[in-house]
Amino acid sequence: MSVEPPRPDSEPVEATSAGTVSAESVHHDPVADSDLDPASPVPGRPGPVEAVGNALRGALIGMAELVPGISGGTVALVVGVYPRLLDTGAHIVDGMRSAILGKGRAVRTRAAFRHADWWLLGLLALGMLTMVFTMAGVLGDFVENQPEISSGLFLGMVAASIFVPWSMARQTPGGRTWVLALLLVGGAVLAFSLTSLPRGEIENPSYLLVFVAAAVAICALVLPGMSGSFLLMALGLYVPTMNAVSDRNIPYIAVFIAGAFVGIALFVKVLDRLLEDFRKPTLIVMVGLMIGSLRALWPWRDDEVGAVFGPGDDWLVVVAAAIGGAILVALVIVAEHVLSRRAAGAHDAPSAQA
Repeated sequence: MSVEPPRPDSEPVEATSAGTVSAESVHHDPVADSDLDPASPVPGRPGPVEAVGNALRGALIGMAELVPGISGGTVALVVGVYPRLLDTGAHIVDGMRSAILGKGRAVRTRAAFRHADWWLLGLLALGMLTMVFTMAGVLGDFVENQPEISSGLFLGMVAASIFVPWSMARQTPGGRTWVLALLLVGGAVLAFSLTSLPRGEIENPSYLLVFVAAAVAICALVLPGMSGSFLLMALGLYVPTMNAVSDRNIPYIAVFIAGAFVGIALFVKVLDRLLEDFRKPTLIVMVGLMIGSLRALWPWRDDEVGAVFGPGDDWLVVVAAAIGGAILVALVIVAEHVLSRRAAGAHDAPSAQA
């Protein structure tokens, strides 16, 4: 679960038919020169088991995006696809920018797209869309009819998920302790403040508002600790968006998708660069965001005014649900760790024989 190292810059070269670029495009084109090497490794087609696993991972991410307070980025971290997903998004953004910047556009655009893991992206999208269009109503009923139990379940799941970015940060060297502590507290305060906002509902939102809200909310998909559904709820668009999905409101869905596309294109490259150049501080901020976001999942709260209360008479059942959610996430983390080690062993075996 590591993010690719910083892409090296190469010396400026002359443009040729073989696919190199001029010195001018090296300075202005977003695609890394290392991606132009035909021998550089590219993502391959997954086997049947991995393909099914990625579709299931996408379903889990989609389920998280349906529940206010849970971040799809958090689930992507837990199931082990976050670094690959972020890197794929960065390559796609690079390719799109290369199509309009600098010389040698076609060569550099193809190079960027060739290094994107389209199989991973497609399978995750398949799982997410399937979950959204089949489980939106079911999850909505569960959250509405069992608010304390569902919040306790999700609280335990998110709390256990904090282990993933925390362990990644501990494995990353460097960083001043006091700076990291400030970043941790800052991330927690930011998330806590955002989740303290009172929630409303806009009955007939304009398409412009839907577009802007989607661009903002989609950033939570790639930022662990921030819930896209909660941001929509704070903007008053959660219920209209869920209704649009349930009613198959194609114009609304199309505008939302367009806004989400623009938002993720603007944000994913920034986050990818932060994880490359400032890996440990970025992970610490993620931990802080996840800690602060637990406030949105506190079982005894009033979402209309943004207030929280002490435990109620059903606290024992809620605690049991929280423990069950934490155990479920722990099992997923262990399973992903085992599968990752097996995949690494299978990949190293042919190299050892050679």
